[in-house]
Amino acid sequence: MTKRKSKGAYMISAVAEMYGIHPQTLRLYEREGLLKPSRTEGNTRLYTDEDLLRLEFILSLARDLGVNIAGMAIILQMRERMEEMQRQIQEFVQYIQQEVLTRASAAADPSKGAIVPVRRPIVAPLQPAKKR
Repeated sequence: MTKRKSKGAYMISAVAEMYGIHPQTLRLYEREGLLKPSRTEGNTRLYTDEDLLRLEFILSLARDLGVNIAGMAIILQMRERMEEMQRQIQEFVQYIQQEVLTRASAAADPSKGAIVPVRRPIVAPLQPAKKR
């Protein structure tokens, strides 16, 4: 693909030139919902570094794998779902880790954090035996 040197926003003509594609291709990708560049007040499309990463993925699907636009939309949607599920899994793992730590610290005192309340038996002190 191409190398990006700085962070910022790129106009459609610069992006088209960087990737060797026609600006109409970028407009088509936007119309189909594959890309969502931001817009200036004058309605000029601005592509961020994140947009360019997504475009590189789209172009690899098209050029390397021969995927059509409908296929790209499905793949991108599945990719977004997988990223969301990965985020949820990470949150769940963090929750479990925190819960394990909480319960481990509660194990020092079994009456705290127990599912069933633990009652300690009351042991009466031994009375000396009476002489008969």
